[in-house]
Amino acid sequence: MIVHHGIDTLTPLPRAVVTSGTFDGVHRGHQKILARLTEVARSNNGQSVVLTYWPHPRTVVSNDSQNLRLLSTLDEKIALLSEAGVDHLVVIPFTRSFSQLTSEEFISSILIQKIGTQKLVIGYDHRFGRDREGGFDYIKAHQSEYGFEVEEIPRQDIEDVGVSSSKIRTALAEGNVQTANRFLGRSYNVTGTIVKGRQLGRTIGFPTANLQVDDPVKLIPANGVYAVDVQHRTKTLGGMTNIGFRPTVAGENQTIETFIFNFDADIYGEHLTLQFREYIRPEQKFSGLPALVEQLKHDEERARALLF
Repeated sequence: MIVHHGIDTLTPLPRAVVTSGTFDGVHRGHQKILARLTEVARSNNGQSVVLTYWPHPRTVVSNDSQNLRLLSTLDEKIALLSEAGVDHLVVIPFTRSFSQLTSEEFISSILIQKIGTQKLVIGYDHRFGRDREGGFDYIKAHQSEYGFEVEEIPRQDIEDVGVSSSKIRTALAEGNVQTANRFLGRSYNVTGTIVKGRQLGRTIGFPTANLQVDDPVKLIPANGVYAVDVQHRTKTLGGMTNIGFRPTVAGENQTIETFIFNFDADIYGEHLTLQFREYIRPEQKFSGLPALVEQLKHDEERARALLF
């Protein structure tokens, strides 16, 4: 997949079959659209093109931008779209001035002049342009003027999947990673750098890797204990992750700490990716370290049973 950052240097692509959207999480609903996009491109000997936006439009135009957390970072989204078989990805910087483009300006300046769109494939509820004024009906009525066709993915095809990015965010905020994973079609993941913590885990037989998330806009699942797959370099390991404030040891800041099974290495400064498989229990305060250790043994037993 060729990634184009911005549209200034972009030249029209031959037989471009295009879709656009934020594609946060690249979930199963998005995958339906992408599958149709690549199918149409192949049948027309064309090239599939995805237009996406960064930062997320809501961080620019919405009052709740400070609270928005995303299912995928830009790098993650690029990787997922590449896996979907897309030929070209155009990442358009989303600014306030860009948000003021009318649907007509968007069609003329970007879809026609910059991309050379031959066919546009969009979801049934997709809108574009200032105040979300443009949509399928508008383009369909004017497609002969624009010189390209438009195809809408039927409402039923998308609703059969029953998924949206907001539903996945809600599920993760509740610790319901099984539902989130079903909607995503894969395990939800978080990537970060291993940093030094208080190292209390070592003193009680449960040394943990303390993860500092790479991108602050990445959504972190609800506080609690999870069974996780751990991606370290080229290996996949099992583990259990605690997200929270460690009330038993008077923690003050939220941490993401992972006990990696059958692993003993110094990995400070390295990257890890956690793939959340299942929620085990909420975070809780214990009477002391002995009670905490006893519970951690039960957590490990449960996590191993779930993973292996």
